[in-house]
Amino acid sequence: MALRIDHQARRGVDALRRAAASVRDDLDAAVARDPATSSRVEMALASPGLHALWVHRASHAMWGAGLRLPARLLSQAARSATGVEIHPGASIGRRFFIDHGMGVVIGETAEIGDDVMLYHGVTLGGRSLDPTIKRHPTLGDGVTVGAGAKILGDIVVGHGAQVGANAVVTKEVPSMAVATGIPASVRRPEAGLDPEQALYDDPALWI
Repeated sequence: MALRIDHQARRGVDALRRAAASVRDDLDAAVARDPATSSRVEMALASPGLHALWVHRASHAMWGAGLRLPARLLSQAARSATGVEIHPGASIGRRFFIDHGMGVVIGETAEIGDDVMLYHGVTLGGRSLDPTIKRHPTLGDGVTVGAGAKILGDIVVGHGAQVGANAVVTKEVPSMAVATGIPASVRRPEAGLDPEQALYDDPALWI
């Protein structure tokens, strides 16, 4: 019995360490992407995007454990407090950041990789009412999505891609490509140009 309790205690300590490391990662990623602050403390206290993410990590664990109604209630409480709606079934990677937060909606079957950044008003939505299929998009690692963009359906936005503000994306976006407009048109940056630099150079990404 003592050995079992000791093993459970170690598992609990390991889980707390992993959670603390995840929080530090989230904070560092947020500070690196938000020029308005350089303080972990300020970011932890004043970022609705981070608050929504941290609640999601808890509600997602509950969802996976079969506690679906409590998970939904927790996610709705976070929505009321932050203006960010993340379904507890959505899968979100490491160092995710939502700048400003308000109006972001992430659907149940959305999958988000590591080092992804969304601005306010982004929707990762579905195009089907069939609950038995994947209805929402998959975002690869390092994707940036501008304010007000809508990415709809079971499509993939590849690693390192950039989606412009207010774009409506309903088709695949290749890795390292740029998608802008309604409906979105996809192009690759000029040879040798970093897609992240294209984000700043192309006005269509901000309109």
